[in-house]
Amino acid sequence: MDDHPPAIHCQQLDFVYPNGVQALSSVNLVIEPGEYIAFVGQNGSGKTSLVKHFNGLLKPTRGSVRIFGEDSSDKKVSYLSRKVGYVFQNPDDMLFCTSVQEEIAYGPRLLGMDHTEINQKVEHILLELGLDEHRETHPFALSLGDRQRLAVACALSLDPDVFVFDEPTTGQDYFGGKSIMNLIDQLHAKDKTIVIITHDMPLVAEHAHRVVVMSGGQIAMDGSPAQVFSQPEKLHQLSLRSPQVTQLAYEMGFTEQAILGVPEMVEWLSRSYLSADTTNPGSQP
Repeated sequence: MDDHPPAIHCQQLDFVYPNGVQALSSVNLVIEPGEYIAFVGQNGSGKTSLVKHFNGLLKPTRGSVRIFGEDSSDKKVSYLSRKVGYVFQNPDDMLFCTSVQEEIAYGPRLLGMDHTEINQKVEHILLELGLDEHRETHPFALSLGDRQRLAVACALSLDPDVFVFDEPTTGQDYFGGKSIMNLIDQLHAKDKTIVIITHDMPLVAEHAHRVVVMSGGQIAMDGSPAQVFSQPEKLHQLSLRSPQVTQLAYEMGFTEQAILGVPEMVEWLSRSYLSADTTNPGSQP
C-alpha cells in the first residue's frame, strides 16, 4: 500500500440506484489530504451520490473508492466515519439524543472509547464550538444555527481527517452562514480535508481552493475557482453561473482571469481608472 495515499481515490466509479437510475458513470477523482474542494452542479448531476461514497453511505456498483488507501466496498459506515465525517444538509437528520452533551458523546461511546476520554473530548468540543451553555439542552430546542454547530460537533467527536458538508449554509441567515463557514475554514487550517456540496457560487469563490463541476453523473470541470469561473460559456452550457461580481467584470471586458470577489473588483477598477487617468491627464474623476 502507498505510504502516502490520497484521502479519496475514485477509479472508474459507477453507481446505479435500485430503481435503475444511473447516478454516476466512470468517475475518476483524486482528493489529496488537506484539500478544500467544492462540488457544484444542478440537482441530479451526481454530486451528492458521489460524495456519499466517501464514507460508505453508498457503495460502488462498479469501480472502486479508496479512503486513505483502503477499499470502501467491504467497510462499514461506522468504520469509515472515523476517517470521513459527514454533516448532512439538514442537521435534524443526525440528532436523536436527549441533550447536547449526550449527542456529542454518542459516537465515541459507540466506538468503545474510555469514559474519561469521552468526557474530556465532549468538554473540549462544547467549548470549541460555543455550545457549553447548552450542554443540558435538548437538541431540538436549539436554534437552527446551533443545531448545525451540534451536527458539526458530532462529526468532530470522531476526529476524522476528512469533513464533508452538504449545503452547510442552507437555512442560515447571513451571520449564521458566516459563522458556519468560519468554523469550516478553521478546520481546514488544522489540516483537515474539507469537501462541501453547494449551489452558492460566491461561497465557492471565497472559500474553496478547488471546484469540481458535476453533470450527468460525470465530472464536467475540475480546477481552481479562477479556472472554472473564467469559463462562463461552458458554465452556461451546464446551467451554472459564476458569482455576480465575476460576471460583471467579464461583461466589463476583464477576461484575463476570473474576478472572484469585491476586493479584487475594486482593485481592478482602481488600476483601470489610474491607467485611464495617466493616459488622459486632463480627465476628471
